[in-house]
Amino acid sequence: MSNDRHRGYRGRALEVLKSFGVGVWGVAKVHTARGTFEGLILPRSETFDDLHIVLKLDSGYNIGVAVDTITNMTESGIRKADYRIPEKEVPRNEELPDVKLFGTGGTIASRLDYRTGAVIPSFSPGELNGAVPELASICNLDTEKLFGVFSENMAKDQYIGTAIAIGKAIEDGYKGIVIGHGTDTMHHTASILSFMVQGSPIPIVMVGSQRSSDRPSSDAALNLIHAMRTAGHGDIAEVLVCMFGPTSDEYGLLHRGTRVRKMHSSYRSTFRTIGDIPVAMVNRDDVIPLRDDYLRRRDDRKVTIDAVYDERVTLLWFYPGMNPDIMKACVDMGYRGIIIGGTGLGHVNRPMYEAMDYAQKKGVHVFMTVQTLWGYVQMYVYETGRELMELNVVPTANMMPEVAFMKLGWVLGHTDDRDKVRDMMLTPIAHEITEREPHDGYLIYQGGIPEVEEFVAHSLK
Repeated sequence: MSNDRHRGYRGRALEVLKSFGVGVWGVAKVHTARGTFEGLILPRSETFDDLHIVLKLDSGYNIGVAVDTITNMTESGIRKADYRIPEKEVPRNEELPDVKLFGTGGTIASRLDYRTGAVIPSFSPGELNGAVPELASICNLDTEKLFGVFSENMAKDQYIGTAIAIGKAIEDGYKGIVIGHGTDTMHHTASILSFMVQGSPIPIVMVGSQRSSDRPSSDAALNLIHAMRTAGHGDIAEVLVCMFGPTSDEYGLLHRGTRVRKMHSSYRSTFRTIGDIPVAMVNRDDVIPLRDDYLRRRDDRKVTIDAVYDERVTLLWFYPGMNPDIMKACVDMGYRGIIIGGTGLGHVNRPMYEAMDYAQKKGVHVFMTVQTLWGYVQMYVYETGRELMELNVVPTANMMPEVAFMKLGWVLGHTDDRDKVRDMMLTPIAHEITEREPHDGYLIYQGGIPEVEEFVAHSLK
C-alpha cells in the first residue's frame, strides 16, 4: 500500500492501519470496544499524536477513534475527497442589483487541510460563488480577492487597501459591497473602515463565519446570503457586520461597525452590539430595521475615502500590580498614542501615574476607556480618576477599547497636534460615542438562575 494511503499516520496508528489492510480515503467499518463506526478514513495531521485514527462519518462530522480500542477494520472501497470548489460564474440578471464581493481571507473563505489539520485560506471569492448558488437569485455578484490572510494578519496596508477598493467600487456604480473577513478581528476592521469611509451612498457589509465551509454546522453560506441581501436590497448605507443573531439559523443581525464585538470563541452567534441595540435583523428575504437613526441609501456616487493610519499606537489593558515600565517602554519605542483599558469607571493604580506623566512629557497621547466594555468612563467620580485627568489622560465616554485604538491610529494619521488629536478623538463620526445607552443596550442572561432557566425552557417549547 502506497505511502499516500497512510498520509500523516505514524507509530501505533500506522501499525493498526497496516495490520487490517486499510488506509486513508478508505470507506471503512471500524469495530471498537465502544461500538462500530462507519465512515471515511481521513489523513492525520502530521503534528498530532499517533494514538487515533480520524474518521469522517456520513453525517459530515469527524471523530477520532482511539487505536487501542479497535478490534477489527474492514474496507469496502476508496473515495478520495476533493475539497476544492471550482470557480463558478453567476448568470447575470438585469433586474437584480450589482454587488461587489471583496475577499480578504478568514474562515468564510477557508477549508480544512487534512495534512496539517489547519484551517487555511484557500477559497477565492469565485469559489464561494460556486459554493452558494442561492446568491444568483439575490444579486449580480462580481468578486475580487484583495488579500488571502487570516484576520490576525490584517493591518495598516490591508485597511488602507480595503478602503481604497471600496471607494473604487462605489465609483464604479455597485449597489452594495460585501467584504469577506475573518471573525477574530472583524470588529477592528469594521471600526477603522467606519472612519476611513465616510458618507457612503451604499451598504458596506462585513461578513465571516465561525465554522469552515466543509463542516455541516458551517454558518458561511447563510451569513453570505444575509450579507448579499443587505448589500443589494437593504437601505442602510453604513459599515455593518452581518452575522448570526441567535445560535440557530432563524435570522442574522446587522451591527454598526463601531459598536460591535466578537464575544465568544466558537458560537455562531458570537457578535453582539455593545452599549446599544443592533441596527437591523436580516433573513433570506428581507432586512428589518430595529432603529431609524441609520444613514439611508442614496443614488449618488459621493463618498469620502480618508485612508490614513499611523501604526504607532498601542492598547494597554490595565491589571492589578501593573508596573509603569510597560508603558514607559512603549513611549521609549516611539509609540505616539496609548489607549488604556481601565478598571471600573476608568482607573489604574498609582504606580502607573509615573508612566502617565512620562508619556505626557514626551508628547504621547493617552486616552482612557473601560475594560467593562459596557458603560462610560467617569473619571471625575473617584479620586483616582481626577488625579489621572490632572495628568492629561483623556476619557473617551463609551467608546470601546478596540474602537478607540483603531480611531487613534486613524487620527494620528492626520495630525500629532495635542488639541487636534483630542478634538478628533472626542468628535463622534460613526456612533463610536453615543449620548446615552438605551435601557436594553446591556442585557446578559446568566444561565443557572431560576428566571432565566424558566425563560429558556419556555422558549424551547
